[in-house]
Amino acid sequence: MTVVRVRGFQIFADRHGRMRCYHRRTRTAVDLRKAPLGSPQFFAECARIAELSKLALPAKPGTLGKLIAEYKAHPAFTDLAEHTRADYARIFEYLRPIDGTPLSRFDPPLVVRIRDKAATGGKRRYGNYVRSVLSTVFGWGVERGYLAINPAKGVKNLRRPKGLPDANRPWMDAERHAVLDHAPAHMRPALALMAFTGLGPGDTLRLPKGFYKDGRIATRRSKTGEPVYWPAPEPLRAALADAPDHDAETLCANSDGKAWTVDGFRTSWGKLRQKLEEDELIGPGLTLYGLRHSVAVILRECGFDERTIADALGQKTIEMARHYARGADLSRKMEDVAETFGEELIRRRAKVSNPTAKVSNLPPRPKQPGQNIQVLREVSGGRTRTRTLDPLIKSQLLYQLSYAPARLGGARL
Repeated sequence: MTVVRVRGFQIFADRHGRMRCYHRRTRTAVDLRKAPLGSPQFFAECARIAELSKLALPAKPGTLGKLIAEYKAHPAFTDLAEHTRADYARIFEYLRPIDGTPLSRFDPPLVVRIRDKAATGGKRRYGNYVRSVLSTVFGWGVERGYLAINPAKGVKNLRRPKGLPDANRPWMDAERHAVLDHAPAHMRPALALMAFTGLGPGDTLRLPKGFYKDGRIATRRSKTGEPVYWPAPEPLRAALADAPDHDAETLCANSDGKAWTVDGFRTSWGKLRQKLEEDELIGPGLTLYGLRHSVAVILRECGFDERTIADALGQKTIEMARHYARGADLSRKMEDVAETFGEELIRRRAKVSNPTAKVSNLPPRPKQPGQNIQVLREVSGGRTRTRTLDPLIKSQLLYQLSYAPARLGGARL
């Protein structure tokens, strides 16, 4: 099969085996039905698209395109992680056809229409991400006087359909073992790092050799800047010790001994995953980011609190740790909880019994002339409850408001 390459164009086969071709910078598609790959019409169409990309006019002031251009030149964008900037750039390319729209025309209904159009064809998450990026850019513009209000503020995300499987589900133990056992030697170190530390693919593949020393990993997440420190578990130490020798500056390297690229590793992972799925060794839907969820789930099942899990994953807040740990099997923990709860109920029954359903089991004490004696009793166990013999007082709150607390055997005159 002849390989066709055109500078500035991306040519590939999609997951259905159909060939695709896009101009890399503008993401303009070449219609391969009208201009078959490798034909004179194909090369002419590529040349036409390339020339049009050079004629792009500068954005007009007061338009969405100008606002995006100003935002991209500001540290608010340039200081973002590389992966985040790439994600934003794809959204900006998607919005290019409307970059001449005046900012004054944007309102919540228009943002909703943009979100819904981006979500057509089952792309709910993409539509929500377009809304999120627009809100970020508009918010930046409001702070600098480009807009009076943020038209995307208050526009809700599209709801997740019920029953939809998780995008990055945690790996089962058997799936993790199968992947690590069948992965090529040059892929196993990177997979082990993701599986046993929860690092994302980008942070794993860019991890320098010097960041793993004396059996410990110390780094920072590129997305949040939060520190990550892991004494390497034994399976990880074994995988790194068995890794092929290479001269790359990174801890993990490809089959050529060079540093991995994220796209290159994902391609190799896709081939491995497809083979293991065909052999029925793993279930469908495994993703590299699912390993991060797996680490959180295992830590949650071990009983670690959410702050500890957040620190292990390099998260600033426990909310994301709670998200990653969702789906943890808490059966072992709840067995202990139920046992402790049952013992406490038995203990309380032994300390406080009231078979006649009276307000109190205490025997009534005779009243002295001219005195209104209320016999009080404190019952220990759990929350301290103060009991009274006065049948008119039905509410503990009413009692607390009416009578001062007294110790066992005390009385209020």
